[in-house]
Amino acid sequence: MGVKLLSEELRRRCGIRLLGGAEAVGGGSINRAFKVLSEQGPLFLKLNTPSALGMFEAEAAGLEILAQAEAVRVPAVVAVGAVADAAYLILEWIVFGPKSEAAERSLGADLASQHRVTRSEFGWDRDNTIGSTPQVNAPTGDWPTFFCEHRLRYQLALAVRNGLPAATAADVERLLDKVAVLFDAYEPDASLLHGDLWGGNWGVTTDGTPVIFDPAVYYGDRETDLAMTRLFGGFGSAFYDAYAEAWPLAPGWERRVELYNLYHLLNHFNLFGAGYLASVQGALEKLLRYLP
Repeated sequence: MGVKLLSEELRRRCGIRLLGGAEAVGGGSINRAFKVLSEQGPLFLKLNTPSALGMFEAEAAGLEILAQAEAVRVPAVVAVGAVADAAYLILEWIVFGPKSEAAERSLGADLASQHRVTRSEFGWDRDNTIGSTPQVNAPTGDWPTFFCEHRLRYQLALAVRNGLPAATAADVERLLDKVAVLFDAYEPDASLLHGDLWGGNWGVTTDGTPVIFDPAVYYGDRETDLAMTRLFGGFGSAFYDAYAEAWPLAPGWERRVELYNLYHLLNHFNLFGAGYLASVQGALEKLLRYLP
């Protein structure tokens, strides 16, 4: 898609005029990303095929609801739409600096504040994506039911079609049948979640303010956000200490970490292939030890 065509679209819709070309930037394997200049300053541009418009619209809606929480900073949404042969999402351009222990502490405390934004049902008012995989957010009153049906069973069905061994699939089914043991006397709030909070989805501005981005927003157990921070690294002890000071986790959270991260491991198996099979099986092995 040409910058001139996009500039005309943005000037018509938002009164924004782009200047010059687009500079490719890194970050992610799903979309193309660019730094573009405008009369208002630099902007961050994501591009994909027209079929990705719904994914971008859901991401924009997620960023806006996170911004309304007034907890962790997120990039401001400038525009989302489609033109010619591409869908686009334009966000404010944020200059990032080095991560620090102070920033981790701020992120932990701010995330606890975000998680205190709750509602009565789990899920959200729209579906979105986790990576490029559809993520079903049908509102549900019971958390274990929501997580098992709309998270694990959904990914399991995809994984079976993608070649997950039958014995591994049977282990997931056994876990789903007995999962109540992991929720004994635990009834989580439906907290506002980032939904995809690994170490690559947060940064720090040059003035030390933590920022989260690339969300997969829904309302769910706050432990799911905390669990994913442990999956691929990128968070230090200052983050966890600050979160615990603001809002301690309930007893038994350590057992649920593997359960919640199994969702992401299955998703990575579905997106990137059998290289994640051993991780899926390792998580299942730990979880099955808790079952009667």
